[in-house]
Amino acid sequence: MTIQRFFKRLKPGRGAVISLPYFWLLLFFLVPFFIVLKISFAEQDLAVPPFTSLANIEGGLLHLTLNLGNYLFILTDGLYAATYLSSLTVAFFTTLMCLLLGYPMAYAIARTDPARRNVLLMLVMLPFWTSFLLRVYAWMGLLNENGLINNLLLSLGLISEPLPMFHNSFSLYLVMVYAYLPFMILPLFSHLVKMDGRLLEAAGDLGAGPVKAFFTITLPLSKNGIIAGSMMVFIPAVGEFVIPELVGGSDTLMIGKVLWNEFFDNNNWPMASAVAIIMVLMLIVPIALLHRFETRQLEAKGND
Repeated sequence: MTIQRFFKRLKPGRGAVISLPYFWLLLFFLVPFFIVLKISFAEQDLAVPPFTSLANIEGGLLHLTLNLGNYLFILTDGLYAATYLSSLTVAFFTTLMCLLLGYPMAYAIARTDPARRNVLLMLVMLPFWTSFLLRVYAWMGLLNENGLINNLLLSLGLISEPLPMFHNSFSLYLVMVYAYLPFMILPLFSHLVKMDGRLLEAAGDLGAGPVKAFFTITLPLSKNGIIAGSMMVFIPAVGEFVIPELVGGSDTLMIGKVLWNEFFDNNNWPMASAVAIIMVLMLIVPIALLHRFETRQLEAKGND
């Protein structure tokens, strides 16, 4: 069914409500995306704005000039390949650690007494009440060589010299997991809380132990929550700039840092735009394929 036929079958009021997300997507994603895509095909120029125009009128004729040099340079330069690989690696392990920590927490909140459930959810969302940048600076104060943790351990005599907990992979992953863990817990909780507890009781009556019941009932039913939470963590983690810059150290390669350098240090907007376009495509293509796979599964179940 095409989108046009879908909206024709809707009532006017319902169609207006459903069309709002599409308008939001068009305004705040597609329009900026095509603007950045246009800049990526330009060349760097000492002007305002600092890139050449793609369309020029000469002799009454319109001439279009598309520069593919930025994309060719990115594809052939080893530094950019290492940066993309490093960003994907950091995002993958951050997502994995958030899943391993967030799933038990979401499950415990979903199975707790309803009177206490709202309090636990509020504690999960409580960090959002504080500025993200302030929370990162707080971790800097905790993990620094002269920070609170090292000073406490030194005063207790547990260590003889400060532990290297800052400007390395440990601090990077610790703060990344801390920052994105709520984005994993909330989607998982929304799926786990809807699960019928009688299924686990039936599995127990049929002789299934807790471990077998978890892998045969709970885990498959929470698959959509795992996918949603992983997407909500992985996508922003790939382009994260603040955490790698402040706590990750100078040897941390991330796409966000490359974008900052190209835009503000090198003033090379076309190259930065090309880097951003490749990053967006790297994220959109797998998501589109996953969505298509899930749609086919739902259609197959409907036909059965």
